[in-house]
Amino acid sequence: MSNRTATITRTTKETDIRIRIDLDGQGKQDIATGIGFFDHMLTGFSRHGFFDLEVSCKGDLEVDCHHSIEDTGIVLGQAIKEAAGEKKGIRRYGYCILPMDETLVLCAVDLSGRPYLVFDANFHSERVGDMDTEMAKEFFYSISYSAGMNLHIKVLHGENSHHILEAMFKAFGKALDMATSYDDRIVDVLSTKGSL
Repeated sequence: MSNRTATITRTTKETDIRIRIDLDGQGKQDIATGIGFFDHMLTGFSRHGFFDLEVSCKGDLEVDCHHSIEDTGIVLGQAIKEAAGEKKGIRRYGYCILPMDETLVLCAVDLSGRPYLVFDANFHSERVGDMDTEMAKEFFYSISYSAGMNLHIKVLHGENSHHILEAMFKAFGKALDMATSYDDRIVDVLSTKGSL
């Protein structure tokens, strides 16, 4: 098993971001984006996916949370892609149906190299803490395109926006953990094309 870690930095006029991920970690995290609820969501992703995750984001929060959350998605997607490497021996597909109180969320991942997001969710509030709920779609869109993954997230039932968001991030962590895990039966990449 190779060392599946990556560190990515990205600096623009709007954000300065550094992310380190270890796909074979224990769910340890050191996260500081300046957006408390977003930090909480990334912590859930890390812990339930067993990814060691370091995130430092300094963004233009005096404007709003948009650039910080979107750009964190871009950098996290790049880090996932680099850490996964050639994807030899991994399952490629992962899924999770995760309950959280009244909420039930489905998440499915294909590390195909082809980006696509299907996001089916309605929120009952515009914000949770200091995070705009509409930013969840932007975040997962950014990850799917920068990582080159097919990502489906569907809320099967939910009323509380906090629960909906938290279930999404945890389900994504668990689905990605499954997709990046090794299977001894896969000797190369899981594709009829011979590459991903």
